[in-house]
Amino acid sequence: MFVFDTDILDALPSKNDRRVEFIWLSVKELHEELVKHGGGLIVRHGRALEQIPPLALQLNVQAVYTNHDYEPQAALRDQAVAAKLAENRVDFFSYKDQVIFEKDEILTQAGRSFTVFTPYKNAWLKKLDPFFLKAYPVEKVLDRLAKVADETPIPSLEGMGFRVTNLLQLGIQPGMSGARATLQDFLPRMAGYRERRDFPGIKGVSYLSVHNRFGTISIRELARIAAAQHNEGAATWLSELIWRDFYFNILYHFPHAVERSFKPEYAGLKFENDKHKFQAWCEARTGYPMVDAAMRQINQTGFMHNRLRMIVASFLVKDLLIDWRWGEKYFADNLNDFDLAANNGGWQWAASTGCDAQPYFRIFNPVTQSEKFDPDGKFIRRYLPELRGLSSAAIHAPWLASSVDLASSGIVLGKQYPAPIVEHAAARVKALALYGLAKN
Repeated sequence: MFVFDTDILDALPSKNDRRVEFIWLSVKELHEELVKHGGGLIVRHGRALEQIPPLALQLNVQAVYTNHDYEPQAALRDQAVAAKLAENRVDFFSYKDQVIFEKDEILTQAGRSFTVFTPYKNAWLKKLDPFFLKAYPVEKVLDRLAKVADETPIPSLEGMGFRVTNLLQLGIQPGMSGARATLQDFLPRMAGYRERRDFPGIKGVSYLSVHNRFGTISIRELARIAAAQHNEGAATWLSELIWRDFYFNILYHFPHAVERSFKPEYAGLKFENDKHKFQAWCEARTGYPMVDAAMRQINQTGFMHNRLRMIVASFLVKDLLIDWRWGEKYFADNLNDFDLAANNGGWQWAASTGCDAQPYFRIFNPVTQSEKFDPDGKFIRRYLPELRGLSSAAIHAPWLASSVDLASSGIVLGKQYPAPIVEHAAARVKALALYGLAKN
């Protein structure tokens, strides 16, 4: 059974949500595959608490099985469903599935949760053995599928109040078949992942995050493939999968991080929270090309390259002095691969408020980041076509370009492209003072 949970869907800010379409297409594919083998999927639209217990009674089942969800609200939902089932003497069982190690499986020698990544990673790798990466193929039990007597059709996107998006036009392939195709595309590139992953203008990352997020591929299979390859690219990619486990671990052990700074000394940071600057950031009007190109990428596609996530997060918090939670929510509303644990962890890392975060005095310079990771301006030109005429030297900081270069490119700052909304060096000084005050 799959429930399109209205407790989640009703809270979404837009009815043009690629994630809902991705899930809908993935669920449809799964149902069709199960039907081929004599089974099927029962799909409902409503609150999980109001859909699952009645169906359990209707089908006269003895137990409901699911997999752990580590988000605080989801855990409360599952507890409520389990309690309702128990009233009717129906058991509820939940299992580990979307991570390699969970909860208390990786602890310090003192029996506490790790809060620093590198020792967590070392303990993770030390504990890893083939058992934790083994496959659980369903093909051998397909003959045991129950015939689905329920003839209720899968709710349509429109029937649930959502609309078809540009998901497929963007080349995002949903479902198990899409996950398989995306993995096959990445496998020959995995060895070069370490050298290529930081450059948004080239095809260097896996693009599997949305499939990890929605469970259309097995995390055990991915970790098994990476661990079996003995090269730096695969090892670096495996490390990224370990980061994913680490943030799930943090979310489970420290749920307060969802609402406030992981580090208590930064809970009272006095951000300026200028709404006009925040709007400029959201709408790609900061005047810093790398930041604006990244924001256009997420606005147009729902995807943002990981290096760019760090750059725009640092810029929002430490250049514009805006609360990291504002940016976290914007990503939550717009990222195809939004995952609470990773999104919260990444934003708190960039804001220096989280566990194992970068020091508060490390503030990304958006221009030098641009020059380093998009040296020829290839990515910037893709999303900021108004700057295409600028040279590779001038495109990273148009306000420093000569009047001749700007004129020959048809650019008047403030018209075709905005002037910077803050001066980075001055903003950096203010950020250091803000954080220094909080620490004292």
